[in-house]
Amino acid sequence: MRMNRPFPAPWPDALAGTPSIAVIDRAISRQRLSHSLLLTGDDLPTLERVASGIADRLLNVAGSSAHFAPDHHPDCFTLRPAGKMRLISAEATRALIGKVQVSANVSPRKVAIVHEADRMHLAAANIFLKTLEEPPANTTLLLLTRRPYALLPTIRSRVLHFRFPLAASPLVADGWPAWIGDYAAWLERLSAGAAPDKKSAADALFCLYGLIARFGAILEHATAEVWKEQKSKLPAELDDDEQIAIETGIANGLRLRLFASVAESTRAFALPRLAVGDEHTRRALIAAIGRLEHATGLLRVNLNESAVLEDFLLSSLRIWSRRSPS
Repeated sequence: MRMNRPFPAPWPDALAGTPSIAVIDRAISRQRLSHSLLLTGDDLPTLERVASGIADRLLNVAGSSAHFAPDHHPDCFTLRPAGKMRLISAEATRALIGKVQVSANVSPRKVAIVHEADRMHLAAANIFLKTLEEPPANTTLLLLTRRPYALLPTIRSRVLHFRFPLAASPLVADGWPAWIGDYAAWLERLSAGAAPDKKSAADALFCLYGLIARFGAILEHATAEVWKEQKSKLPAELDDDEQIAIETGIANGLRLRLFASVAESTRAFALPRLAVGDEHTRRALIAAIGRLEHATGLLRVNLNESAVLEDFLLSSLRIWSRRSPS
């Protein structure tokens, strides 16, 4: 997509003026930006927006013969996970390196963006490492990942690190506010103080498995909506395997945000009780957040979200239920 404007797009409002953006802007203006950057954070769309902003500022400059949006720029190349396993292969890595080795087309520089760099196969990572050791002239390499320590230490040691906070808009998913409301009401019943009887225990379990089923439906619908929006913006040359990997990445990002919302709701439920010195709530909150952190770790290795949520909610059933004094 060719652009009429000669100036880069503004940074996302949530990132503008942050230390990382200030350092990057200053380095670009002085033409001193490192040839290899590692962009990390908890939200992949935020990292993609940062990478696009950097590419825009490096490629669409006064010396360019034409200006293009980064996604369509002839001197901006991307490497993404592909297939159901969502891996970056050695073959795809060699193809990217071949593209950045040739002269630029319309800009004085070239930019290569590696999405979810932690998904590189070991052979691909070793191939890419050689490029970092001897980077092509007038080329900037941008590695994006939510899991920087999954990269080879030798790769991490050769790139300049920047971490970015979430810049995405608040999560809006059909049915999610009602889900959060029912989850908070469930916690309220568990921590009400009465010793559980058979009926209340059965009701709690019934509600628990209802929450699990609704969570899956909400995630599936939200993924479909986001994918529909993003698919229209993707480069036409992406093959089916790459598109499958992108859609899977969207689902993974959304489920992490849903679990983050569960953590926020859990804290919000506990705060009024903590304010009056409720010791049971203090212990329960510490235990619940610990289980959520464990759950998030399982999600990052692609464990099924329903199994992870079931484990967390069953733990919550024990954690929040008050026991009558012995």
